[in-house]
Amino acid sequence: QVQLVESGGGLVQAGDSLRLSCAASARTFSTRTMGWFRQAPGKEREFVAAISWAGGTTDYTDSVKGRFTVSIDNAKNTVYLQMNSLKPEDTAVYYCATGAPVTAQAMSLQQNYLYWGQGTQVTVSS
Repeated sequence: QVQLVESGGGLVQAGDSLRLSCAASARTFSTRTMGWFRQAPGKEREFVAAISWAGGTTDYTDSVKGRFTVSIDNAKNTVYLQMNSLKPEDTAVYYCATGAPVTAQAMSLQQNYLYWGQGTQVTVSS
């Protein structure tokens, strides 16, 4: 069992930045990828970004490319999501998850993630 604890959400204005953190209680062979997903009110949960614990592979959804950066601190078992130039449409509950997608292309698929955090709210006002 791997526990994930997110932090760093909040209320900001459009154009501001936030950094989300996700601390993992352990790393295993079956949890070698960390992903960030988000769910806006009335919408389905969607992929945001992912990174392998080795740090060599990352993936982003198109709407956040150039604005969001996912990174890892292996010493702290923590993954970060740096969010810059935030827009009102980024408003959502953000979840981190861990799993072991077989391919880089599979990193965006929710079914490949075994454990999920409780979520942290990000609200961007216009």
